[in-house]
This record gives sequence, C-alpha cells and structure tokens, in this order.
Amino acid sequence: MRLALFDIDGTLLLTDGAGRRAIHRALLEEAGTAGPIDEYRFDGKTDPQIVRDLLTLAGMAEVRAALVDAVCERYVSLLEVELQRPDQRTRLMTGVRELLDALAEVEREGRVMVGLLTGNLARGAALKLASAGLDPARFAVGAYGSDAAHRPDLPGIARDRAAALAQRSIAGEQVIVIGDTPADVACARPIGARTVAVATGSYDVPALRAAGADHAFADLGATRAVLDAILS
Repeated sequence: MRLALFDIDGTLLLTDGAGRRAIHRALLEEAGTAGPIDEYRFDGKTDPQIVRDLLTLAGMAEVRAALVDAVCERYVSLLEVELQRPDQRTRLMTGVRELLDALAEVEREGRVMVGLLTGNLARGAALKLASAGLDPARFAVGAYGSDAAHRPDLPGIARDRAAALAQRSIAGEQVIVIGDTPADVACARPIGARTVAVATGSYDVPALRAAGADHAFADLGATRAVLDAILS
C-alpha cells in the first residue's frame, strides 16, 4: 500500500494571502512585532517555525515556547475570520479535484492511503481545506506544524499514524510526499520517501528537479501521469 501525503499551500490550494494576514496580526497582538514579515518567505516552513523566525529576526533575544504557542493559537482564530470574509477567495490548484477523485477510486481498492503533510497547524489546515470546498475528513491521516516545528519530522509522524490506522507496517519507499517546494522534497529523505513535486508555488520544474524530486510536474492537471508517479 502507498501512502500519498499532500502539502496544502501552493500544492492543493491558495488562500489569497489569508494566512499571512492572520499571522501578521497575531504577531502584533501577542508579541508587539511582526518582524520583517514583508520580506520573509513562508513557503516550505511550519507555522511555529515562521513565528519563531520572525520574532528572532525582530531582535528578540529569547523566543519563549509559550509566546510561540500564544501567537499560533491567536493566528488560527484570526485565520478563521479571514477565510470568512465576503471578499475572500480560496482556490484549488489545477487538477487537484480530479486527482483526488482518481485517488479515491484506488483508495477503495486498498492500494493507497491519502493524507496530509503540511506546515499548517492541524486546525488551520482544516479551515483552509474547508474554505476551498475540500472535506478535511477526506484525508485519512496527517502530520502538521502542530505536531513538530521541524518539517523533516513530519513524514515519520504521518507514516506511523497511517501504519496504526491500516494495522500494517509502511516502508519509507511506500510513502510519497507531494509538494511545491524543495523543503517538501528534502523532508522526505529521512525516511526514504519518494517525492512528486509540482511547480504551482514559487519554484519551477527545473528547480524542483535540482532539489532531487523523483517526479516534477508543472501542475497536477495531468491526472493519469501524476497518479502513475504516485503509484509507481
């Protein structure tokens, strides 16, 4: 059985800046500064890492775990508000719905389990998916920024949860990480997972191949080719 783990932002969907706006406001409310947020790149990072980085870059000598937790908790509340704005537009990336529908058929045959591997906090991930019309329960398992701030820890967490749910062991090479950044590719290496990279974020296909992706696509629109890459 394969375990297909999807990143969210830039891979499955885009929230038109809702996450960045919510973190910006949460940092100001809880810490009094958002640091150099306008120049800081969020992609490929976990939410707790983003918060800690920005506070460190703001000159905070010691960033307490309690403060990071407070900012993250406030962030999720503000994210919910952002996603409910009348002018908010969350959009699915090209081919996502078709690919998930195709995977659902294979899932029913017991050949694959579909989950999430994302830097989002678990509650934030659910909010973003729902705002794009995706049922969070459609993903059998997940590993989130709320599980570990260090992204390379997440594939092992997701695999262990999937193995417990399936009541069978899952080898590293049976895990496929699907994401849009070199960080998604790199985080798969500790457990020997394979990677399918998609150039719907800030990195093009050559950059993702150079990062070591096993497969790289311009987008997820070529359903059969992407499905074959996941199941190969």
